[in-house]
Amino acid sequence: MNEERIYKVLLGPHISEKASMAAEHNQVCFKVAPGATKLEIKKAVEKLFSVNVEGVQTVNIKGKTKFTKNGLGKRKDIRKAFVTLAEGQDIDFMDVE
Repeated sequence: MNEERIYKVLLGPHISEKASMAAEHNQVCFKVAPGATKLEIKKAVEKLFSVNVEGVQTVNIKGKTKFTKNGLGKRKDIRKAFVTLAEGQDIDFMDVE
């Protein structure tokens, strides 16, 4: 996996109530590219944050259909990845350069 692909796989951290509840179980949630595989996500997290990843679970979330003044509109579909870290490891997003 080349350096350019690593930066395109992870789009950023996903902060929500569910993601903070998962953090108690040593998991971190990321927004990922639509075509990213679990192996690519694992390698990208390990390389960027220098941690050991035990597992990756992905979720596809369909965007809501909403009514607008011009008719129907649709929010973006997103793909999330819940990454389980090895025991004793943590990712601090404020400390990453």
